[in-house]
Amino acid sequence: MGNPNATSALTPTLSPHGESGSREYFLGKKVLITGGAGFLGSSLAQALIPLGAEVTILDAMLPLYGGNLFNLESIKEKIQFVQGDIRDQKLMDTLVVGKDIIYNFAAQVSYIDSKDQPFLDLDINGKGHLTVLEAVRQYAPHARILFSSSRMVYGKITTTPVSENHPTDPLSLYGIHKLLAEKYYRYYTHTFGMDTVSIRIPNPYGSRQQMKHNKYSIVGWFVRQAMEHKSITIFGDGSQERDYLYVDDIVDAFLELTEKGVSGEVYNIGTQERVTFGGMVDAVIAEVGSGNKINIPWPESYEKNETGNYVADTKKIEKITSWKPSISLQEGIKRMVAYYKENKEHYW
Repeated sequence: MGNPNATSALTPTLSPHGESGSREYFLGKKVLITGGAGFLGSSLAQALIPLGAEVTILDAMLPLYGGNLFNLESIKEKIQFVQGDIRDQKLMDTLVVGKDIIYNFAAQVSYIDSKDQPFLDLDINGKGHLTVLEAVRQYAPHARILFSSSRMVYGKITTTPVSENHPTDPLSLYGIHKLLAEKYYRYYTHTFGMDTVSIRIPNPYGSRQQMKHNKYSIVGWFVRQAMEHKSITIFGDGSQERDYLYVDDIVDAFLELTEKGVSGEVYNIGTQERVTFGGMVDAVIAEVGSGNKINIPWPESYEKNETGNYVADTKKIEKITSWKPSISLQEGIKRMVAYYKENKEHYW
C-alpha cells in the first residue's frame, strides 16, 4: 500500500484561479459535496480545503460509481465524511442545515446502465436531486447549489461549437434524466428564489477516476487497457471530435461558477481543443508506452447513440469569469498516467 502523502507530488495543481489563498470567498464557508468520494467530488474537496472551507462529504459508496476513500486519504482528518444516500430525505434534511454551498454530484454515472436500469437511473438522477432540492428549500434556502450536468443533454449535434442554446434532445435515459434535473434546478430558482447553477461537463478524465470498468470514463478505461498491454478497440476511423476536459480545469470551473455564476443559469465547460477520438487513443498509447489500437466497423445500431462531433462553446462562462481551460490532452494524460502508476492498487 502506497504512502498517501507521497501522492501529492503527482496530484495535479489547480490553475492560478484555484491556488491556495487566492479565493477568500471560500474561507470559512460550510460546504456539502454529495458524491464527494468520487472523481469530481473528491478533486473539488482537495481544492477547497486549502482555501479554508469546512467540507462535509456525503457518498453512498455504491460499488459501480467510483466512490473511493483513497481519494480523500490526504484530507481525511480535515473533512467530515458521511456514508449515505441523497435519496434519504431525513438524512438530507439534516445535512443541508447551515451549509453555505452544496455541490450535488451524486449520480448514476453510466449512460449504458441507464438503458438497462431505467428506474434506478431515474431514482438517483431524478428523484435523488429532487430530494436534495426539497431539503435545501426547507432547511437551507439561502445556500448556493451547483449541479454537475452533462453534454449528453444535447443529443444529436447540429451545429458546432455547441452553445447552451443548442437544442436539447438526449439520446439516452442518462441524458434525459440529467436534463430533467437541470429543469428541477431552474424551477426551484424561478419558483422559490433558490440559488442554483448547472454545469454541462463534456468527457471528464484525470486522477481519482474509477478505473474498474468502461462505463464511466472512456479515457480512463483506455489508460488502464494500455497500462495492461491490451488492445484498444474503436469503432470506425475514430474521426469524431470530442471535448476531453481534465479534472483540474473542471474543478477550476466549479470554483469560478460558485463565486460568479448567475442563479438559475446553465453553463458549458470544455476545451475547444479539436481532438478526434482516434487522436485521444493515440495520445494514451504514446504516453503509457504500451498497448495498441484496433479499428472495427460501427455496430448496426450505432446511430441511436452517436451524437456526432462535439466541441463546446464556452463564451458564456468566459464572459462572467476568468476561467479558461489550461491543460492539453497530452499534458492531462501524462499527469493521469503518473498518478495511476503510483496508486494503481487503489483503483484496479
